[in-house]
Amino acid sequence: MVTKKKNIGLIGTGYWGKNLIRVFKELNSLKLICDLDKEKDCFGIDFTTDVSRVLKDEDIEAIVISTPSETHYDLTKKALEADKDVFIEKPMVLKFEQGQELVDLAKNKNKILMVGHLLLFHPGVIKLKKLIDQGKLGEVQYISSNRLNFGKIRKQENVLWSFAPHDISVMIDILGMPTKISATGKSYLSKNIEDIFNVDLEFVNNRAGHIFVSWINPFKEQKLTVIGSKKSAVFDGVKNELLLNGQTIIFDKNEPLMEEAKHFLECIKTRNTPRTDGNSALNILKVINLCKKL
Repeated sequence: MVTKKKNIGLIGTGYWGKNLIRVFKELNSLKLICDLDKEKDCFGIDFTTDVSRVLKDEDIEAIVISTPSETHYDLTKKALEADKDVFIEKPMVLKFEQGQELVDLAKNKNKILMVGHLLLFHPGVIKLKKLIDQGKLGEVQYISSNRLNFGKIRKQENVLWSFAPHDISVMIDILGMPTKISATGKSYLSKNIEDIFNVDLEFVNNRAGHIFVSWINPFKEQKLTVIGSKKSAVFDGVKNELLLNGQTIIFDKNEPLMEEAKHFLECIKTRNTPRTDGNSALNILKVINLCKKL
């Protein structure tokens, strides 16, 4: 039986948009690319600078949005209203109320709304969660994460919005929603745009988490450490390595972005709720917005 190809329209060809173009093109699903800059017409796929053309194309089943965060709400709303399934790169939106509106709209329209929380599709993180669920670490007591780099520095969103959703998504996946949050951020390069952030989280049963993010660090680090009552585990995203009490744990080396794209296409086909749906993105928005208010 031949499976009908899914036709995807993609809006935004910036740094991350190029990666999404690559994977959906490899999956033979990309029909139309849209960007306001006509000089971005260099991917060998039908191209337009007119967003309405993507929205009105009846052959396009779903739209992938990879534009600046401040445009996410408007574009996603228009896509859902045009009866398209939507994959939107994180963060879903910058305001919780807008996120809730999009989730409600997707539900009313019976449309798939998936948000690109990539770390939850990383085979190393999936393996880590499996070890936890199997009780290999005992009871999880504490999780810490460092996500450090030099850039990419943004002007519309701070480092919390840019980096922390990755780690927040994993902590929520393992421990559930936090019961208490404290956070501090500091601005050095641009006024009112924080370059570093420290976040402390408390969870039920006396469990805790800590997140440190920075885009002014002289070296790159992506480490997630899970302390259990029996053993500890460290996932190193830079080395693509998972250690359990210092011993290397083998996991699949499939590309997370490809796995994420495949999951979206499968959800379009089956109408199953995505692992990183709008509601899960709302939980992450709740945490980030609480951090901003502190």
